[in-house]
Amino acid sequence: MSDSAVESRDYSKTLFLPQTDFPMRAGLPKKEPEWLARWQEMDLYKRLREVSAGREKFILHDGPPYANGNIHIGTALNKILKDFVVRSHQMAGYDANYVPGWDCHGLPIEWKVEEQYRAKGKNKDEVPVNEFRKECRDFATHWLGVQREEFKRLGVVGDFDDPYLTMSYGAEAQIAREIMTFASTGQLYRGSKPVMWSVVEGTALAEAEVEYHDYQSDTITVAFPLHRVGAGGTTEVASPVCYAGEAEAQGGMMSLDMPMDVTHAEGHMGTDRQDLTGASVVIWTTTPWTIPGNRAVAYGPGIAYGLYRVTEAPEGNWLKAGARLVLADSLADEVMKSTRVTEFVRVRDVTGEELSGYRASHPLAGHESGGYTFPVPILPGDHVTDDAGTGFVHTAPGHGVEDFEVWMAHKRDLDIAGIPSGIPYTVGADGLYTKDAPGFEGIAVITGKGEKGKANQAVIDALSASGNLIARGRLKHQYPHSWRSKKPVIFRNTPQWFIAMDQEIPATEYAHAGGTLRERAVKAIDTTRFVPPAGRNRLRGMIEHRPDWVVSRQRAWGVPITVFVNVETGELLNDAGVNQSIADAFEAEGADAWFADGAKARFLGSAFDPDEWEMVTDILDVWFDSGSTHAFCLAKRPDLKWPADVYLEGSDQHRGWFHSSLLESCGTRGRAPYNTVITHGFTMAEDGRKMSKSLGNTIAPQDIIKQYGADILRLWVASQDYSDDQRIGDEIMKGVADAYRKLRNSIRWMLGTLAHDDGTEVDLSGAPELERLMLHRLAVLDAEVKEAYRNFDYSHVAHTLMTFANVELSAFYFDIRKDALYCDAPSSARRHAALTVVGKLFDALVTWLAPILPFTMEESWASRGREGSVHLEPYFSADPAWRDDALAARWEKVKKVRRVVTGALEVERREKRIGSSLEAHPVVRVEDPELRAAVEAVHFADIVIASAVTIEGGAPDADAFTLAEVPGVSVKVDLAEGRRCARSWKVLPEVGSDPRYPDLSPRDAEAMAEIDAAAA
Repeated sequence: MSDSAVESRDYSKTLFLPQTDFPMRAGLPKKEPEWLARWQEMDLYKRLREVSAGREKFILHDGPPYANGNIHIGTALNKILKDFVVRSHQMAGYDANYVPGWDCHGLPIEWKVEEQYRAKGKNKDEVPVNEFRKECRDFATHWLGVQREEFKRLGVVGDFDDPYLTMSYGAEAQIAREIMTFASTGQLYRGSKPVMWSVVEGTALAEAEVEYHDYQSDTITVAFPLHRVGAGGTTEVASPVCYAGEAEAQGGMMSLDMPMDVTHAEGHMGTDRQDLTGASVVIWTTTPWTIPGNRAVAYGPGIAYGLYRVTEAPEGNWLKAGARLVLADSLADEVMKSTRVTEFVRVRDVTGEELSGYRASHPLAGHESGGYTFPVPILPGDHVTDDAGTGFVHTAPGHGVEDFEVWMAHKRDLDIAGIPSGIPYTVGADGLYTKDAPGFEGIAVITGKGEKGKANQAVIDALSASGNLIARGRLKHQYPHSWRSKKPVIFRNTPQWFIAMDQEIPATEYAHAGGTLRERAVKAIDTTRFVPPAGRNRLRGMIEHRPDWVVSRQRAWGVPITVFVNVETGELLNDAGVNQSIADAFEAEGADAWFADGAKARFLGSAFDPDEWEMVTDILDVWFDSGSTHAFCLAKRPDLKWPADVYLEGSDQHRGWFHSSLLESCGTRGRAPYNTVITHGFTMAEDGRKMSKSLGNTIAPQDIIKQYGADILRLWVASQDYSDDQRIGDEIMKGVADAYRKLRNSIRWMLGTLAHDDGTEVDLSGAPELERLMLHRLAVLDAEVKEAYRNFDYSHVAHTLMTFANVELSAFYFDIRKDALYCDAPSSARRHAALTVVGKLFDALVTWLAPILPFTMEESWASRGREGSVHLEPYFSADPAWRDDALAARWEKVKKVRRVVTGALEVERREKRIGSSLEAHPVVRVEDPELRAAVEAVHFADIVIASAVTIEGGAPDADAFTLAEVPGVSVKVDLAEGRRCARSWKVLPEVGSDPRYPDLSPRDAEAMAEIDAAAA
């Protein structure tokens, strides 16, 4: 071969450079829909079920979203996490079938339809109920169709052709069976309790339907005049007297703004120590409108009280000198300050036992209506504290849960004492005072638009006239609002249907007898796995302290409470035939059958007289619907199982779906419907603030997909600690996209390199150390990644594999082995070993990352020439024999020294003393003999990608490059000696030693001889 021929030869065409059609730019927004279409064409979901036949089932049960609008970023995170669970367990060898579901009933959808009505000037109440229900059904059908496509676009795989819907006829029939089971076991009862009521929406609300916002309330401090209880429970003072004096009494009450004769006020007992008659207990409240409903004052048994006398007050003050008040000692100063009292004295101690011997007059006892002359008992209450207020709590049993509980706890004593123990209905469903609030009937507490009515002012004016108002003000605080209408709610006493928490449950066809619902639920919590573990205590605390479950709603769209009540006795009809006919009708016609003409007679049949039975028209709380999904989905579908392995939702569902599912299942089946509960936090804006349309900081998943693709969004989800709140924003997504780009380039390089893999078999036990090190890492990662997937720790999977791809592969193994893979002879054992290992690295990364990046890994799998789908494959499994901890420990020493060398070479490049590392000859001094021996045992020049390396012993060279984190090692960089090989670019003295190829190194000359011989 002539010199001119040698000089003109293009050796780049003889290198095994990467060759692939796998593009560097992903183009995910355009390409992902193409993969969705391919999955649809091949019916990937059906094929997953086919390959899974006979496997152990692993079932994640889908918490149903409301079908009433486009999905938001929190919904996207939730569905993607669920897809991680399903896909990872499918590839781990389970039959992991995912059936998506939708919550179609209830106020969220009914409210949207009503909004459309109002926009058209229509009145819902003028429309036949089943016509209105059809519009709700159509609305839900439209939006579940929209959401179905949005979930698919996220890459979620599941039975979207046959999801579960709470409004399907079969589901409505089973929900009815579930509530009838509660009725038949005596757990369902109709009672009267204060519930959170939305005047705007006209229904009771569950705690999960309430959120708290700032609200400005009127505050009042009110005196309740005391009088002693005589023998037999009668009072020794016929007319309640709060302040006795020279002034004229009005209606048995003395005005607070009248001068006081202390001697007279102390009554016939003569001294303060002997009698509290004429003194007043004082309450403070932020709800003046509840005063007409007051029936008691509660004190704290452990609180220290005192009797206080006002000695000086400003002229015209509501509270005058001589007034006597009973207050918590720790709050007396603050109360006196709020009432503008300038001087006062503490007269003596007052005990709870002493207070129980008195009753108070209602502060409206002198009202012209004459409706408040009843005595007000002073009752002990453990809920009373001396943290704020006065140390006493105004108790209106129709307007507060604790008020109700205290009142009912003393009901028997009240009846014995002749005090009426009934609870008034002072506020109606429309937010107006009823006849049970004498003198205020028709005044609005909350208007139909959710605005503050005139009730507070009316009550304040009446209290002022009575002389028992001693201070007023305003307070901005957190107040419950409906999360749909965003309007304030009120507590009001209403007849509702409840499921008892503390009643012994008899046996059912599903569960043995024994235990109350609360006891069963707590036991179930203790046997459930929680991820993160803190969820256990949170849910347990809610169950341990929750009141009976209010399951009725006064709305139209939902499953009715399918029971009949005897009009005379109030007993529920418990007849198997009637119950069966209801369930059968619902299976065929849906719950609309309950509201059809003639339904009452139809279901009662000939066995029962319709005139003797009341047909309940309330619908079930939507949480009962969703809490029953396990019964009509998990338990009914043969492709699923009961109980589910996993429920996964946001942390707010401890009081929502986790909670209602637990109670529903424990009440009917005696245990939880799940084995594991996984919770995730909320998605916040990039600056940590809550996302809000008003702040303009919301990020829609649809926009992210349009810009980046679903896989980038999924990689963001996988990179988060989902157990805590997450942040998302433009800068964060740019960082995620950059991380994805690096991973994609690693996969692209592997695909290009594997294009030269001819399938030559290699005995990996005899492979070079570097290849065996990579196999060791695969063995370690195999256990680590699969354990992380089992523990639902997706951030660990993502970060571990991304770091492995970027640091251990791209920046280490691939970088080192490019020379052998590109330049070694076709028959090189080293090259074939490297190709084999790269193939295994590819299979491992692509299958391990397939649950997280389904589109990208499917594209990668297809680009490798593989048939089918990566999602039909199991995880790559490493050979346990590859693990070699001693080898890994030795190579950690090599890597430590390599870091110093690469640092020194980077400095030389930056200073432009070398162009590439192949122009360098590092002189490495290693003080530690063990470290030096590890380096000398490998071909270190290849490891640091230099043409030559010299290893020396001794202390570090003071003038050489060092790294503080690798003590005892220094590097001085000389230029490599010799000529540059025209093929590999290594600078070596041996270049040209083979006369056939005078511009090549011996290694490259041998490779060319083999290549040329093959070509000839």
